[in-house]
Amino acid sequence: MDHEVARDRILDAAETLFYGQGIQSVGMDAVRSASGVTLRRLYQLFPSKGALVEAYLLRRDARWRRGLAAYVDGAAGPPHERVLAVFDWLGRWFGEPGFRGCAFINSFGELGATSPEVAEAARAHKEAFRRYIETLVEEAGAPATTGAQLALLAEGAIVTAAVSGSPAPAAQAREAARLLLFPR
Repeated sequence: MDHEVARDRILDAAETLFYGQGIQSVGMDAVRSASGVTLRRLYQLFPSKGALVEAYLLRRDARWRRGLAAYVDGAAGPPHERVLAVFDWLGRWFGEPGFRGCAFINSFGELGATSPEVAEAARAHKEAFRRYIETLVEEAGAPATTGAQLALLAEGAIVTAAVSGSPAPAAQAREAARLLLFPR
C-alpha cells in the first residue's frame, strides 16, 4: 500500500474514532482495525499515539478552516454578509450527523493538561479562527475589536450546540453578530 494512501486511511480512521469516541478511549489497535492497515505500518507512519493525535488535529484544522473559507467566499452580497456567513456555516456544521462540537476543545479538555502538542494545536486553531473573523470584520468596515467579540460568540455557539444537540445556537449567534455589526 502506498505511503500516502496508508497515511490517509489511518488519519481517516483516527478522525472518525477520536472525534466520535474521544482520544483517550481509542487505542492504536482500534485505529489499526478501522483503517485496515497493519499495526507495524501504523507505527512506521505514526511512532506514537501522540504523533497520530497531533497529525489528526493538524489535518482537521486545515480541512475545517478550508471548508469555512470556501463557504464564506461563496457568500453573496456586501462584506458584512461574509461575516454573517460564518454563522450560517456553523449552523450547517452543527446539523451534521455525528456533530460532537469542536475537536480542538474536546481534545484540549481530554489532553491539554498533559500534552503540550494538543494544547498548542488547540491554541493555534483558535488563534487562526479569531484572526480569520477579525479579517472579515475589518473588510466589512467594523472595528477590529468586534472580530474578537464575534469569535467568542462563535465559540460559545459551538459549545452550546454540542451540549444541547441543536443547531439553533448558530442562528442565535448570527443574530447577535448582526447586532454587534450594526448597533441600533
